[in-house]
Amino acid sequence: MQLPVVVGVDGSEPSFRAAEWAADEAVLHGVQLRVVHASLWERYEGESLADDVGDPSERVIAENIVCAAAERARLRNPEAKICTAILPEDTVTALLRAARNASVLVTGSRGRGGLAGLVLGSVSLAVAGRADCPVIVLRGSLVTHSGHGRVVVGVGEPPRGMAAVRFAFEEAEVRGAELHAVRAWRRPAHDTPNHPLMVGDPAHYLESRAAEILDEALEEAEQDHPGVRLCRRTFEGTARRALREASAMADLLVVGAQRQHGHGHFGLQLGRIAHSMLHHAACPVAVVPQRA
Repeated sequence: MQLPVVVGVDGSEPSFRAAEWAADEAVLHGVQLRVVHASLWERYEGESLADDVGDPSERVIAENIVCAAAERARLRNPEAKICTAILPEDTVTALLRAARNASVLVTGSRGRGGLAGLVLGSVSLAVAGRADCPVIVLRGSLVTHSGHGRVVVGVGEPPRGMAAVRFAFEEAEVRGAELHAVRAWRRPAHDTPNHPLMVGDPAHYLESRAAEILDEALEEAEQDHPGVRLCRRTFEGTARRALREASAMADLLVVGAQRQHGHGHFGLQLGRIAHSMLHHAACPVAVVPQRA
């Protein structure tokens, strides 16, 4: 049985938009959509529930939230097969637990509480950094899968970046979208290093090396998905700038998060690039866990 798409909702408009987006994602992949709500979200975000005698209980509020989100998802895509769940835990714990049995976990970029004015909510950031499955955080204001017909993936060093590359190919294939694979490179800031291949024109060597890394990282997934239209792009500058600019014309941006093992490491380490994209990308961002 294929794992469902899971979306976390908290009653905020961004979370309802996430439910709509997740409905399309579930139908695209032919899987169930599971709408989940953590009953302690309001406390976690710093906005306590009203405790007046006449106010509805937290349970009733939770039921209203999941029902409203499920209805938004059904209206968005009537073909979606939807189930709901109320999880009596704090938000991060609940979503991380739900992610263990999900193909992807979808969240909005902001929550309901006093931190809603931030670029990215604390819950989305925490979950993206620690989930066992890919996490898609909705950036941008449109709820669509086909605005540009393009998926972008930031390509890291193989084989560490292979999980993100495979995920990007799968998403491009199911959407019928073009895949843009981006690898950044930078000119040396100081004198040319004592390297025989960089004598004369180090910039040419670095650009060529970036193209070689792209070819190596994409080769296997390209063979597995021959129908995907692929565009390789080397970009002179920082990876953050390259991906931020590419996201402006993309329906989905895919980046990797490196899983660290050993003493002193916990969960996923997002890294500067993934962290920056979650805050500044112009489209939804998929963070894919990868083994070190």
